[in-house]
Formats: sequence, C-alpha cells, structure tokens
Amino acid sequence: MSNQTEEQQIEAAKTNPQCFEPLYLKYYEQILRFVYKRVELLDDSREVTAIIFTKALVGISKYKNQGFPFSSWLFRIAINEINQFYRHSKKTRAISIDEKTIKYMANEVDVKTDERIAILKKALLHLSREDLLLIELRYFEERPFLEISHILQITESNAKIKTYRVLDKLKDIYSKID
Repeated sequence: MSNQTEEQQIEAAKTNPQCFEPLYLKYYEQILRFVYKRVELLDDSREVTAIIFTKALVGISKYKNQGFPFSSWLFRIAINEINQFYRHSKKTRAISIDEKTIKYMANEVDVKTDERIAILKKALLHLSREDLLLIELRYFEERPFLEISHILQITESNAKIKTYRVLDKLKDIYSKID
C-alpha cells in the first residue's frame, strides 16, 4: 500500500476505510498544528483534530480531485470544525504567531521595529474571524492564493483582493493603535 500514489490511496479509502490510514498518518501532524495554533489547548486541539479526520473518513467518498492538494480539503474541514468549536464553547479565539511570521507580515504592512511589531500583534486582534483566516492562511501557513481560494471556495483573484484589503484594513487599525 505504501507504493500507492496519494490519489490511489484516496480512491482505495473510498471503498475501504482501512485504506485511509496512510492519509491520516501523512496529514495528522500538519492538521493538528493548524488546529493548535487556533485553539491553543492541546487536549481541545486533539479533540477537534479527531473530529476533522472522522469527518474526512466519513466524507471521503464525496472528495473529488480538482488539482489541489488533498490537504486543502482537510484544511476546509478543519476551518469548519474550528468555527464549530468556538460556536459551542465559551472560549475566545486564539492567535498563535511565531516571530518569523510576524516579521514577514510586518514587512507587508511597512512595520519595522520590534515595538511596532507588538502593536501589529494587537491590531490582528481587531480583525474579523474571516479576515484573520485570510491572513493566517497566507502568512502563517504560507499557502499560495490558488490553494487559499480552494480552501475558502472563492476565486483566486477574490482571494488576492480580499487579502490585500485585509492588509489595508490592518494598516488602518495599526495606525490608530500606534
């Protein structure tokens, strides 16, 4: 089974749930990290990740390869499950940012010093969930616009336009906090 391509593994998993295991093993850590950056508590992250893979296994028969990585489909399920998690819990949305990512993003909005980077982190808290998701996918997850469009089910040009609008909004929020 390890000789199979990912596409063959997906097709096999559509008829035999045991064939889903290689896909699960390949993507579990990546999806768990994605969830953990947004949920923050490891136990909650593991629970949400388990739900994601359960839904992926149950729904794999509906999966159609549209030229995007299988992970894009998993990310779409993950985003929905993270949103569901926050709808049903009293917890507040987590934003986990590493220094490399925030500095890269700071360059996009013309922020240079460490003091100003701290202000940028605060500005991120003022974004809507949808706007923050665009920023996270583009800058924190380093996803190309084409994949972002697939994950969010919008056009590639719409993904670009929305992302740059969010950056403009972020610059405006930043200037008011600064």
